[in-house]
Amino acid sequence: MLLQGLDQPAPPGFAPLVERRLKGEPVAYIIGVRDFWTISLHVAPGVLIPRPDSETLIEAAVAHFGVAAPRTVLDLGTGSGALLLAALDQWPSAHGVGVDRSPQAVSIARANAERLGLARRARIIEGDWAEDIVEQFDLVLCNPPYIRENEELPLDIAGYEPASALYAGSDGLACYRSLAPETSRLLAPGGLALFEIGADQGDSVGAIFRKAGHQPRLLKDMAGRNRCIAIHCMDTMHP
Repeated sequence: MLLQGLDQPAPPGFAPLVERRLKGEPVAYIIGVRDFWTISLHVAPGVLIPRPDSETLIEAAVAHFGVAAPRTVLDLGTGSGALLLAALDQWPSAHGVGVDRSPQAVSIARANAERLGLARRARIIEGDWAEDIVEQFDLVLCNPPYIRENEELPLDIAGYEPASALYAGSDGLACYRSLAPETSRLLAPGGLALFEIGADQGDSVGAIFRKAGHQPRLLKDMAGRNRCIAIHCMDTMHP
């Protein structure tokens, strides 16, 4: 990534970077940047590293709204701001709110919004999911923790990424149980809520949302794996 060709001399400081990688530190933390959708984000150990799987949520939103654009976007558990800022970059007329309980994540997301020129349209706040949110939104995005507490993960994930952004109780479903009852009040008429899930969680997460009175739709990622639960507000969408 640093050299134009393998015959070029290594730049100063290259050896320590290699040592960090050999110990398992993710490349995104070493270089401090991760590309997501159409944007590049600063990332650090206080936030989850954005992954291509999560782009499934943005793709689903684009397919839903078509030539129209959501006026308002809510990103619950925003982390680096990846989903919110990708949505605002996709739709220049939209405004949005990102919520995270981690002060470090809030700081990183705000810095990303500033660097991308989106700070005037993105309000990043500290909070516990939608507890302090009273507005309704055309688009709700959420990539919650969904890993089981006893599940073994690779060193570059378990040893470096924040546990609070990974693990969600003994079955990995704790966050969905909190989010499902809140979804209806957050959606504006014609709105769409998209929740990332683990590849083996389609049935279990779907059951949680059905119990809360929703009609969930299961969406797949580019690899054909279950990746997203979609919830539609059944009222008429705004023009």
